[in-house]
Amino acid sequence: MPNKVDFRQVVHALSDALDLVGVDELQHGKRVAFMAVECGRALNFDDEKLDRLYHAALLHDCGVSSTTVHRYLVTELDWAGANEHCRLGHDLLLGHELFADLAPLILHHHTHWDQLTTMDLDDETALINNCIYLVDRVDALVAKQSIEELLFCNEEIRDTINKYRGQFFAPQLVDVFMDVSASEFFWLTLQPRHLDLYLSEMSLDSKEKQIDKDCFLRIAQMFATIVDAKSPFTVEHSQGVSRLAKQLGILLGLPKDNCEDLEVAGLLHDLGKLRVPDEILEKPGPLNEKERATMKHHSFESYQILRRIEGFESIAEMAALHHETLSGEGYPFHREGSGLSKEARIIAVADIFQALAQNRPYRGSMSPEKTMAILQEMADNNKLDQEIVRTVKENFSSCWLAATGNTSPDDT
Repeated sequence: MPNKVDFRQVVHALSDALDLVGVDELQHGKRVAFMAVECGRALNFDDEKLDRLYHAALLHDCGVSSTTVHRYLVTELDWAGANEHCRLGHDLLLGHELFADLAPLILHHHTHWDQLTTMDLDDETALINNCIYLVDRVDALVAKQSIEELLFCNEEIRDTINKYRGQFFAPQLVDVFMDVSASEFFWLTLQPRHLDLYLSEMSLDSKEKQIDKDCFLRIAQMFATIVDAKSPFTVEHSQGVSRLAKQLGILLGLPKDNCEDLEVAGLLHDLGKLRVPDEILEKPGPLNEKERATMKHHSFESYQILRRIEGFESIAEMAALHHETLSGEGYPFHREGSGLSKEARIIAVADIFQALAQNRPYRGSMSPEKTMAILQEMADNNKLDQEIVRTVKENFSSCWLAATGNTSPDDT
């Protein structure tokens, strides 16, 4: 892991991960960021305020891991319980020093303006929350249309927003939105290829922050919290894989830096699972062929997100290869033997161990005997590394504790 990591690249990587929750409705956060920035410019925000608005808009839905909740976000103008993910996202960002200043900007991003005005909020915070809310709801209306045909139907969207002036949205913001959305540029930029260029240019204008590896570890833990919150059956999975992977690295005599990389890769290995629909992750039985194919997307998605962070190429590989096997029958690259680093092999073992020791929708936690038997069988069939599995066997109690946080299965 590099000593310094570009803050902007980290924010964009987190935004990419959050986009996955949309499954088929991607780039929601990025469209919201574009529209918010255009409104902010029309409000004459200075560069520092625009920067905060941009990052808050990109991360505004960090409290959403569930594809079910995301469907509400992009199909309904308003619904009961909309504020819950705002609170979760606020608390998540508030817990990290790099993001704490963004937390108040998203806490009320689904609160109606006529309610916001009764709260004890400063004018700027209230306005930014409501700005994100307004363009977020614009994107929900956009999702009901073909994005290539927005020039034909944008007046209907504009009329709907205008209808809620003073109730859902601040009159000042509605006026600004009506002004900036009068141009074809506004609607055409929502198309993916144009949006990517806009955000790339916006990134160049952002103030760069450098963060050290300890700070990034805490960010990785934040990423893992979002992933593990996706289902009650994945709670603590990433944390457990991270702890076990680092411990196995130490037991196998890997250098300190490699063990730290294992810790981060373990936290981030399942980022791509945010794109897996809830009903597949929580299915109380075996997956069918189509569902298995959907599941196979996730490790490649993790790879694509992480490798965009400069200096994270090796961590991206460790995370991406956790479903590869020594025999070459794994996915997504069908690597085998010498194509799999020791670190990648460790993550694979840690991932399987933790999953076996954790409750799943279709079974309870496996016993230590059954867990060890499955790992050994996979090693004997050239799926897992024999040395790593032997290390688990020789240190089983401490491995179980690292993977689950419990001293024995009886404590689960």
